[in-house]
Amino acid sequence: SQFTSPRFTQVLLDATVKVSMDGRGRWMDNVMIERLWRSLKYECVYLHAFETGSAARAGIGKWIDFYNNERPHSALGGRTPVEAHQGPGLKAAA
Repeated sequence: SQFTSPRFTQVLLDATVKVSMDGRGRWMDNVMIERLWRSLKYECVYLHAFETGSAARAGIGKWIDFYNNERPHSALGGRTPVEAHQGPGLKAAA
């Protein structure tokens, strides 16, 4: 694909961007972040007709806060990302 081509990869490396692939260019390399973008689009962006860039930034920021702090994730055993990051038995400060 264009994202794993040697030419594109070299542009990233020249700009000192860390390439987050295992070198094989497999679809699984970014599966978690791709799932996040899908959720963001379907749960936020496609449901709101943001009138301005500022409104989009605020709405998306609110969704990301919800996603990280309130939305339980089955892959995390029903915990939020913040709870999973903090470890067992710890809760986020109010």
